[in-house]
Amino acid sequence: MGGMTPLGAAASDLQEVEALVRRAGTSFYRGMKVLAADRRAAMYAIYAFCRMVDDVADEPGPPGEKIAGLAAWRGRIAGLYAGRAEDAVTRVLLPAVQRYALRQDDFMAVIDGMQMDAETVIVAPSLAELDLYCDRVAAAVGRLSVRAFGDASPAADQVAWHLGRALQLTNILRDVAEDAGRGRLYLPEEWLRDAGVPADPAAALRRHPGLPKVCARMAAEARQHFAEAHAAMRRCDPRAMRPARLMGASYAALLQRLERRGWVRLEQPVRVPKWQKLLIALRHAA
Repeated sequence: MGGMTPLGAAASDLQEVEALVRRAGTSFYRGMKVLAADRRAAMYAIYAFCRMVDDVADEPGPPGEKIAGLAAWRGRIAGLYAGRAEDAVTRVLLPAVQRYALRQDDFMAVIDGMQMDAETVIVAPSLAELDLYCDRVAAAVGRLSVRAFGDASPAADQVAWHLGRALQLTNILRDVAEDAGRGRLYLPEEWLRDAGVPADPAAALRRHPGLPKVCARMAAEARQHFAEAHAAMRRCDPRAMRPARLMGASYAALLQRLERRGWVRLEQPVRVPKWQKLLIALRHAA
C-alpha cells in the first residue's frame, strides 16, 4: 500500500475517519495531534471503531438488532486478520493492524463490552462484573492504543490495565445521574449493600444518604488506578506514553473537580474548563 499518505491509506478514507472523530466533539481529536501522522491515523481509526460499536449498543432499538449489529462488527474485525477491509474505518485499520501488531482479541473484547450494555440494562453489577466491563470497554481500548502509540511492552499493557479502569470509573462517577435517568447504575452491588443503598437507579436520583460513601469509595479506587498507571508509565518509552499521560492528566483533573463538587448534587454537571485543558495539553506536549 504505497503512497505518501499516513499508513499508505487512501486519502478519502483518512478524511472520512478523521471527520468521524472530529464530529464526536471530544478532546481526543486534539489530544492525538502529539502523535506522528501514521500513529495518529491509526488512533483515529481505533477511536472511530470504538465510536461505531458504541453507537450500535447505545442507540434505541430491540436487543436483537443491536446484537446483530455487533455481530457484523465481529465479522469485519475477523476480516481484518484475513486481510480484508470493506469500509473507510476498516481500510485504515488494516495497515494499522499490520504495522503495529494490534491484537484481534482486544478488538473483540471492546465488542464484548458493548454487548454487555446491549444485552441488558446494567444495574448494580458485582465487583467482578464491573471490573470485566471496565476491562472490555476501556482497558482493551488502551491495549490497542499503547501499540499505536509505540510501546508494546508488558509495562505498556499495565498502563492500559490501570488507566482504562481509572478513566472508566471516572466516567461512571461523572454520569451517575444521567445513567440513573436511563435506568442504569454502574456502582457495584457490594458497595451499595455496605452503605445501605438499594440496588436501584432511582435511589441515585433521590439522593440516598448512603450514596456519597459509595461514590467516594469509587473515586478512591480510580485515584489508585491513576497512581498505578503512572508508575507503569515510568517503565515505558517516555515518548510513546505522551498521549497516555495527557489522557490521564485530563481525567484526573475531572475526578478532582467531581470530588470538589461532592456526591450529593449528582445532577450538577462537572467539566474541566478550557483554560485547564490548555494548561494540561501544554504540560504534556513535550
